[in-house]
Amino acid sequence: MEDLTSLSDNDLILASRNGNNSAFTVLVYRHDRDVLTLISHYCKASDDAKDIYQEVFLRVYRGLKRFEFRSEFSTWLYRITTNVCLTHQARFKKYQKVSISADEDDESPRLNLLSAEENEPDNLIIDAEKKGHIDRAIDSLAPKQKMAFMLKNLHDYKIKEIAKIMECSEGTIKKYLFIANEKLRLKLKTVN
Repeated sequence: MEDLTSLSDNDLILASRNGNNSAFTVLVYRHDRDVLTLISHYCKASDDAKDIYQEVFLRVYRGLKRFEFRSEFSTWLYRITTNVCLTHQARFKKYQKVSISADEDDESPRLNLLSAEENEPDNLIIDAEKKGHIDRAIDSLAPKQKMAFMLKNLHDYKIKEIAKIMECSEGTIKKYLFIANEKLRLKLKTVN
């Protein structure tokens, strides 16, 4: 039996298209942490996150035969994830919270904007309060602004890559990021 984990994404895609379900499973496992991280940054409710995760990989499975290798698989996957997140939010017309605090049980990367110099209770209370302000500020962003902000600041994507993922121009992404940064700056102005 061939070790599928050593195959490239493109080879796994081709094997999946030829009916090798194990190849698709390896492809999912290779990228599921990144997908989960993006979803968890976009949506706080675990039930919603599970629904989005399932929808993403269902769309990937159904659309894999149409993948044309014009971009990296991960870019295509993030595009699907972004679209599912935005569609989910529009469908239920509610804003999801972006968690930026680190959970002890969570190994996914988190935006670490605030940290106490010491573990003193007063500093921890102040930091928790500041993190709450930041959570609410990010939560107040429009869905596409929030997604662009998260892809740039939480996942370190370049503007060109974000434009591909969100299927819009680089200028539009720059606009989303500018507006998001201005809104956050204004909302967090009083948080010191």
